[in-house]
Amino acid sequence: MSINKLFATHPAAIDWEDIKAFTSLARHGSLTATARALSVTHGTISRRVNSLERCLGTKLVERRPDGYVLTQAGHIALTSASEMESAAQKLAREALGEGPKGMVRVNATPGLTFGYLLLRLASLAVQQPTLDIEVTADLRQISLERREADIALRFGRPTDGDVLASHLLTIDYSFYGTPEWRELLESGCKPVFVGFDEANYDIPDATWLSKSFPSARVAFRANNQMAHAEAARAGAGVALLPYFIGRSINSLVECTLDKVPPSRELWLVTRRTDSKSAPIVATAEFLKELFDRERALFTR
Repeated sequence: MSINKLFATHPAAIDWEDIKAFTSLARHGSLTATARALSVTHGTISRRVNSLERCLGTKLVERRPDGYVLTQAGHIALTSASEMESAAQKLAREALGEGPKGMVRVNATPGLTFGYLLLRLASLAVQQPTLDIEVTADLRQISLERREADIALRFGRPTDGDVLASHLLTIDYSFYGTPEWRELLESGCKPVFVGFDEANYDIPDATWLSKSFPSARVAFRANNQMAHAEAARAGAGVALLPYFIGRSINSLVECTLDKVPPSRELWLVTRRTDSKSAPIVATAEFLKELFDRERALFTR
């Protein structure tokens, strides 16, 4: 008998608390984070997941050096378990008159996180008091399949895994510096740049800048665009910044050079298996409406 059929035909054999432990472990990837989320001990999580595995007669998770990952059977089981969890949450919300309840983890680049998202997502937590938001910032692409996040904001259309992708908008870029730097550039001086550090030399922004201005000096380097903006504001050089950062800092002005930076496409990505998760759907819809409403901040 398949796992899905067992869920459907033997509900009495399955303990709801076991399902909660399993779905939470799949979401968080570690006993520590799962135990903290459910306010129980590590041992309780282990016992609950083992109990569900015995009930279903198959291994659902494997322990790896970097945490727990789902087996193939675990991925299949998670689909049904997540639907059961969503249905239970919906029933509770309707009975209590509450909004979406649970933790949603959102991942984006540092520039997008610190330059735009933080305050706006914090406002969502205020609007929805039963919704918990966790925001993480990474330059490198994280894995939704390994449940490192629930929602990812990515530059470029995703090609990995069983995901749902929604195009949000186009983000345009320009050069920003102090008024003094703009005067120097207009008088014919060569630009001095603020850019990414050596560890991130291969990301698209850094690659384009080095190819477009191969002999230019980079006087200050850091691993995120908010740091670039601060260095440019201090007069260290000219920074290549997305409009939503450059326009938000009053002491920076746009500087015209002989190369026009390319635009980048921003996508919102979720797991297909989470398409009925009320907290994730609510957060994704909030983000889609937010970017649509403030589209002018990002484009030329």
